[in-house]
Amino acid sequence: MDTTHTPHGLQQASTPAGTHPGYMPGFGNDFETEALPGALPQGMNSPQKCNYGLYGEQLSGTAFTAPSHQNERTWCYRIRPSVKHAQRYNRIDLPYWKTAPNVVPDVTSLGQYRWDPVPHSSAPLTWLTGMRTMTTAGDVNTQIGMASHVYLVTQSMVDAYFYSADSEMLIVPQEGRLRFCTELGVMEVAPQEIAIIPRGLVYRVEVIDGPCRGFVCENYGQKFELPGRGPIGANCMANPRDFKTPVAAFEDREVPSTVTIKWCGQFHETQINQSPLDVVAWHGNYAPCKYDLTTYCPVGAVLFDHPDPSIFTVLTAPSGQEGTANIDFVLFRERWMVAEDTFRPPWYHKNIMSELMGNIYGQYDAKPKGFIPGGMSLHNMMLPHGPDRNAFEGASNARLQPAKLDNTMSFMFETRFPQHLTRFAGTEAPLQDDYIDCWADMEKKFDGTPGKK
Repeated sequence: MDTTHTPHGLQQASTPAGTHPGYMPGFGNDFETEALPGALPQGMNSPQKCNYGLYGEQLSGTAFTAPSHQNERTWCYRIRPSVKHAQRYNRIDLPYWKTAPNVVPDVTSLGQYRWDPVPHSSAPLTWLTGMRTMTTAGDVNTQIGMASHVYLVTQSMVDAYFYSADSEMLIVPQEGRLRFCTELGVMEVAPQEIAIIPRGLVYRVEVIDGPCRGFVCENYGQKFELPGRGPIGANCMANPRDFKTPVAAFEDREVPSTVTIKWCGQFHETQINQSPLDVVAWHGNYAPCKYDLTTYCPVGAVLFDHPDPSIFTVLTAPSGQEGTANIDFVLFRERWMVAEDTFRPPWYHKNIMSELMGNIYGQYDAKPKGFIPGGMSLHNMMLPHGPDRNAFEGASNARLQPAKLDNTMSFMFETRFPQHLTRFAGTEAPLQDDYIDCWADMEKKFDGTPGKK
């Protein structure tokens, strides 16, 4: 393939006609891409000698014997094998990045919580130093559960790289634009998009437009996949073609560099003498991707009532128990409300799943005030929640005609496990102490009169 030189010094493959520059469409596809012509072996994975003096190396995202429809791996053809991108490791501390289990005895996780946006800092913060963990769930050592984070990034990583052996990372920008330079290619991500970085993949994060703020779901368990559509059929919700995976790009730079690894909740650092982003060609189905949330096609009720919020699932990470997710990523975006004789906002609810929500922009229909862009809320397992009085009264008395729910985009990280607050979430983040009071003025309307509404 032809090559182009990107502004940040990578050689990148050209892309087929009709695709977005730098990306290949599809979710979970078996891709192949090369940044130099002939770098990718054909008909085999491990030739005796690779072209250009490259090294063949496999990155496995699942066990070798995982069922074929779940088996994920990528073959990489790189300037140096990964063993040359690691020296002796030194333990470092990133005090605001926490990993499950992380139960803080004097921080109470039982309750309904809501936070204003975590404010930007005057201090220079990178992807690593700007991560602020809000909740943790499950246990990273048994590869179940998750953590939710807010990131605050003002500064690019320079000759510094990171990978997580613990988790897949789902990134939801809310302000600013970031560039993820990975071993398998480059992705630029903005608000109203998401990115997924697989476990074990090395990358560097650069600021395009800052300051940057957003949310991260750190998935310790099985990888995110598209949910089954059941009777919905083959279309709507998130369509595979709208996911974009980067084409091959590589750096051949001899410069002192730092690689940081997250492993079982601990952070370690190693010093090397070159960039580790040296994959010239690759093929496989274990790769990063991005997705434009505005391409999500919501499905809803067209006559009365409304389905469970699971109808808005974009991605799900299975737990091994059928129908019960380790994590669901759920999107509440603009849509039409048309149901007749129906209370249209989300109803009052107690759920075995724990629900952490974030607001990307606009107003959420069940909470007209207080849940602002950049803010978060947590309704832990089996704790009641639902519309405040204003939302209830408005929806109960509204003239029901087709109405566009506009200027709104919120999401939910939902997990089968209870989410424990970190000390940062409980004591430093801008917690709305009066959130629980949003239901205080709910009225008793019952009077026993038959047939009265």
